[in-house]
This record gives sequence, structure tokens and C-alpha cells, in this order.
Amino acid sequence: MTLTARELMDRLVGFPTVSRESNLELIDFVEEYLADLGVKSTRVPNEDGTKAALYAHVGPQVDGGVVLSGHTDVVPVDGQAWDTDPFKVTMRQGKLYGRGTCDMKGFDALALWAVPLALERGIKRPLQIALSYDEEVGCTGAPPMIDHMVGMGLPRADTVLVGEPSMMKVVTGHKGGIGYKVHFRGFEVHSSLAPTGVSAIMMAAKLINWANEVNAENAAKTPSDLAADFFPPYTTLHVGTISGGTAHNITAKDCHFGFDFRIVPGEDIAAWQARFQAKIAELEAEMKAIRPEAGITAEQHFHVPGLVPEHEGKAEALVRKLTGENARNVVSYGTEAGQFQERGYSAVICGPGDIAQAHQPNEYITVEQFQQGEAFMRRLVDMLAE
Repeated sequence: MTLTARELMDRLVGFPTVSRESNLELIDFVEEYLADLGVKSTRVPNEDGTKAALYAHVGPQVDGGVVLSGHTDVVPVDGQAWDTDPFKVTMRQGKLYGRGTCDMKGFDALALWAVPLALERGIKRPLQIALSYDEEVGCTGAPPMIDHMVGMGLPRADTVLVGEPSMMKVVTGHKGGIGYKVHFRGFEVHSSLAPTGVSAIMMAAKLINWANEVNAENAAKTPSDLAADFFPPYTTLHVGTISGGTAHNITAKDCHFGFDFRIVPGEDIAAWQARFQAKIAELEAEMKAIRPEAGITAEQHFHVPGLVPEHEGKAEALVRKLTGENARNVVSYGTEAGQFQERGYSAVICGPGDIAQAHQPNEYITVEQFQQGEAFMRRLVDMLAE
């Protein structure tokens, strides 16, 4: 049975695919829905089989098509004050409320809705669907999927359209990102004897203060041409969560926190990694000079390459033709577009909804934006049928 775009969004939002949970029920639904349309899909599971990405090919087995790329996971609703059930789409005053309606199950629904349209029109260039997992925790689910698409010889698309909420504006660049799980291991003594021990928290504070200093240093520089369009127009360092310590009168044995970089295009991610590791080594030497048992580990848990604006990029040209939007737009958040581009695809971001609504309580997409997404998909299918 063919579902409307709105019915598909209702179904997708109904799966509570918070990143910490499995997305397999959603993937089961998509796989079955596509199979009922006569479209074979391919799963790419994660290592423990609790999650999976999925991709599918519609149309002739030729190069030159379009990939519609979206993620299936959403951020948690814990601690947020919702006026409606976050996992049920509710329409009020021209807005469709629900977790993921904006980011980005609305686009996923539109991509799936385009499949029967493409079949009916008899497209001459392929339409491919690519749905990943764990985008919200570092875009870790897309690379294995992309590798599988390439390795299995899937016809090569000219355009990858990542449908993150951009108000249907064409976004040609975004920052890259790297993230670390950092663990400072101190040595416990009574705080009255603090110089004989090592406080993991107080040493960690030195690394966090270094982040503040680097941010100020970067902010004071004249932005590069590639960075000038971003806000802020420089690389930023950030610590969002931290935990550690045993008691107020004991030097902390442990301190755990996340340490992330948002890197503007044109800057070398490897150079930032090296600078970070050098600071870690400096602080670890200071700790070990007091207690050899102390130390630091920093495990990189995600790496998201930036999306670099392409010179005469096929993706940008196609999506501008479909939208009529000619402004120059970049965003500071990261997406899977940079990962597709890194593997040789031409990529661009364009999707319905406002990123300001993403991750918020009472997340919504306007009916008008969703309808603009439907109109875009109709035009895309028409173009593929030419």
C-alpha cells in the first residue's frame, strides 16, 4: 500500500529511535514498505547488530542519479517539557509537532514518498535512498553505509542531497568536527595534602581552560575566505559534559568529559588533532612528575569532515535549478554531506524545516515547509524522468 508523505512521517516519528536505542523497528518498516513497492533495499548493520543503515536503488542501473540521504536517529526528550506526545505527530495551527518532524524524519518521509512517484514516472536516471543511524552522536553510521554503497558497485550518483532542515535553502558548506572521550586519572590523597596527590578534576580544568584560550585566539584572527561565511567564522573547541571526583576533601581520582572541535573548511583536521595531543602530553607529563600512576587517555569517537563548497559542483547546480535559490549559504553544524564528499560524491544540503527547531521541546515543522518539500520531490522526479 502506498502511503502519503504525511502518513509516512506519522509512521517514522512513531518509532522512538533515540540514538541510545535501536532503530531496527524503523528499518524493518522501511524495508517492508519498499519491498511492497517492488524495491529491494540493503541493510548495513552496526557491529553488534542492534542498529542498521539502509540504502535502496530505484530506476535503471546507470550512473548519474541522485541520492536522498537522511538519518533515522533523533535526540532524547528526557527533561524536556513537551505539550504533546513527542512520538506522535500532532498538528496545531499549521505546525506538525513531534520528535524528528524537523530533524529529520520529515525529510526521510518525503524521500520514501518519492519512490512510488519515481516508479510511476519511469525515471531515466536513478533515485537512491540512504538512511543512516547515529548521526546525532557523531555521524558514525554513515561511513560504513557509504563504503558499502561504493564497494557493492551501486551505480554512482551525480548528486547527494542531504535533507537536513535548511528551510529549503541550498547549503554548500559546513564545518567539520572531531570529538574525544577524555579521561584524566589522578591520585587520591586528603585535600589537606593536595601537593602530594594529583587532582584529575583540577588538571582537567587546565585542558578546558586551554579550550577557552584557543577560542579567544581564533576569534581574534581575521577569518579566511572559506571561513568568512560561517557563524562564528572560526574553529571552536567545546566541553559539554563532565563528571568526576569522590568527595570534597579528596583529590579527584577520575575526571571524564567530552572534548569537541568544530573546524572551519580549509583548516587541517590532522593539525588540530596534533595540537590537542601535544597539550595532552604536556599535562600528562606534569601529572606524572607528581605521581607516575596518573595519566590521561583521549579516545577519538567521531570524525566528521567538513563540507567544502565545490567549484561548479553537480549537486549544487541541480538543487539550485530545482529550488531557484541562488544565495550563498553555509552552516556551522556537521552532517553526512562531508562524508559523502570525502568519498568522491558531489554533495549539498537542502531540506524542509528550520534548524532552530531541531532538538527543542515541542519540535515542529510547518505544514508549509513540508508542502514545499513535497513540491521539491515532484520536481526532482520530473527531472529524473527527462
